[in-house]
Amino acid sequence: MQGEQRGNFFTELLKLALLVAVIVIPVRLWVAQPFLVSGASMEPTFDTGEYLIIDELSYHLHAPVRFDVVIFRYPKDPSKFYIKRVIGLPGETVHINDSSVSITKTDGTTEALPEPYLKFPGNGASQTVALKAGEYFVMGDNRPDSSDSRYWGALPADNIIGRAFMRLLPVQNFALLPGAYALPAATSAAQAGEQL
Repeated sequence: MQGEQRGNFFTELLKLALLVAVIVIPVRLWVAQPFLVSGASMEPTFDTGEYLIIDELSYHLHAPVRFDVVIFRYPKDPSKFYIKRVIGLPGETVHINDSSVSITKTDGTTEALPEPYLKFPGNGASQTVALKAGEYFVMGDNRPDSSDSRYWGALPADNIIGRAFMRLLPVQNFALLPGAYALPAATSAAQAGEQL
């Protein structure tokens, strides 16, 4: 009798393990995965040691938009993962000077970017970068201490893993869509009209 109970227990345990594997593994591979922030490039938006959940599903449904915080494989070494903010979109031209960033959009209009999330500005040397189809320009929020598109070039869309969806730790900084920045209403309406 005891042997039967043990057999039933292990059978049920095996079924539970298989069920968990069937549910958890696909979620982990295609929907969400953890990410640990390391480095000062996104301060003060994200600090070293913060534990994030990455949304890997959204960008299968739509492309990244300006100001999204994305996690991606570093183009110069795909074994490394970086976190940065999307500044320039495919087909746009990014204009950088020491104190500001402006964008020439695909319709030919140029707009200075509002960047209230910056506590540590300073964009370095002036430069102009024209993005091709499938390329994004990304920058860290801590501009003086960020290795980003200013130094290693455009980010290919294929390198993007997902966006920062949730900050789990530290608990007191828990947030959904941490680092999200909404465009001012007038700009949002203009951008929506541009996409139609």
